[in-house]
Amino acid sequence: VQLQASGGGLVQAGGSLRLSCAASGRSLSIYAVAWFRQAPGKEREFVAGIGRSGVGTYYSESVKGRFTMSRDNAKNTMYLQMSSLKPDDTAVYYCAAGTVYSTIHNSWPNWGQGTLVTVSS
Repeated sequence: VQLQASGGGLVQAGGSLRLSCAASGRSLSIYAVAWFRQAPGKEREFVAGIGRSGVGTYYSESVKGRFTMSRDNAKNTMYLQMSSLKPDDTAVYYCAAGTVYSTIHNSWPNWGQGTLVTVSS
């Protein structure tokens, strides 16, 4: 499966953005999916994920209550709605797909190219 992330940009603190990740090659519905992010000089970290069955959406503590992840199998696309953005959310955001759900980035075999989110104070 090939993944294409989009939707990043510059936003003021407190604002919102919606990231999209379009899949091609295979149906996204058979995969677990996730969003990760990587800030300059930091490790790639888990943001949100949905298991293969589609039951249950999981968030890191740092984004819980502010970010919402969803998937649209008909459009073969996953989304990350981000609200109440903070400067600490500044990072390159990556979408991922795999057969096993995990919060560890090395466990995911398929990645989008990343989209930059910059939150100004």
